[in-house]
Amino acid sequence: MGTATSSMAAKFAFFPPNPPSYTISVDEETGKLRLSSDLINQRDNVDILKLCTKKGNEIVAMHVKNPSASLTLLYSHGNAADIGQMYHIFTELSSHLNINLMGYDYSGYGESSGKPSEHDTYSDIEAAYECLEETYGVKEEDIILYGQSVGSGPALELATHLPELRAVILHSPILSGLRVMYPIKKTFWFDIYKKIDKIPLVNCPVLVIHGTEDEVVNFSHGRKLWELCKEKYEPLWLKGGNHCNLELYPEYLKHLKKFISAIEKLPLHLRNVSSQSTYQPDQPDQPLNTAEHSSEKPRPSTDHKEKARPSFGQREKSRLSSDNREKARASTDRRERTRKSIDRVGKARNSTDQQEKARNSFDRFGDIVRSVELCNVDCLKQTAAEA
Repeated sequence: MGTATSSMAAKFAFFPPNPPSYTISVDEETGKLRLSSDLINQRDNVDILKLCTKKGNEIVAMHVKNPSASLTLLYSHGNAADIGQMYHIFTELSSHLNINLMGYDYSGYGESSGKPSEHDTYSDIEAAYECLEETYGVKEEDIILYGQSVGSGPALELATHLPELRAVILHSPILSGLRVMYPIKKTFWFDIYKKIDKIPLVNCPVLVIHGTEDEVVNFSHGRKLWELCKEKYEPLWLKGGNHCNLELYPEYLKHLKKFISAIEKLPLHLRNVSSQSTYQPDQPDQPLNTAEHSSEKPRPSTDHKEKARPSFGQREKSRLSSDNREKARASTDRRERTRKSIDRVGKARNSTDQQEKARNSFDRFGDIVRSVELCNVDCLKQTAAEA
């Protein structure tokens, strides 16, 4: 029973595009590997690599270089895709998020050799991680792991072994393989990708993204994983989003940008805090000065004024003078409010222009994603029919 159920879970988890969306060729001028596909416009900042895993397989990976980036995203894609389909998404994410990006195909996906399995994907991501360290000189603390759908399995597994990891992003993640098919409460030994048990072992900030109308992996999976995180980052619950279209929402890129910006600014001593908390990147290390923590000099005691108490006439003149100053201050305040109101109108106009530029950028990204997701949906439907 256990073996049969485990095989069923594995069948759900792994269905690579058949045939693969790309082939491997060698550029005659440079001698470098390249992905050949009608869908791909070659980029000079992309390296195509073949990596050997500890399981003896040879997997295909791609590295997107961003000259101004300080962080690297190691991306584990979903179960109905390969890096040929993800090529443009990877290059666009690198550009939009200002990061380097490493993507790879699991064993049995694309032009990678072998057959996919849970433990093979662990070896696959380990090979990609070692490549980042040895070939590109990337440090552990400068890496963010990104796991989409089934890719959240190897991403979380690796995260439990990297104490200095910068962050983790889980995109439509699953609690475990069996929990996608059955509403079980207990973890069985023959289950795969038991992330419900591993997420508490991750000490770095975790961002969870999930659609509320996910028809493949119920929204409750993402919500439960977020609840179990030690270092919770503000999650992104996309209302109406399903399993294959989250990248089409403008909030997707905006939230990722906000997260990565916060992670870049996070001081070293605040990283990987072991206590359970919700990470709020907009909060500074030290509290801002408030009325209770004012740096103003203390006012002189009224006792000192009593020593040279003025006459009634002098006090009356002083009171009239104070009234005049109050009127002048009120007039100045009104002018200042008027000026700020005008400034806000100008800033709003500028903000609208910037939003329009951003919207055009999102639209371009969305067009790329939409074409990929249509292929993935077709693959999902075909696999479901065969099952």
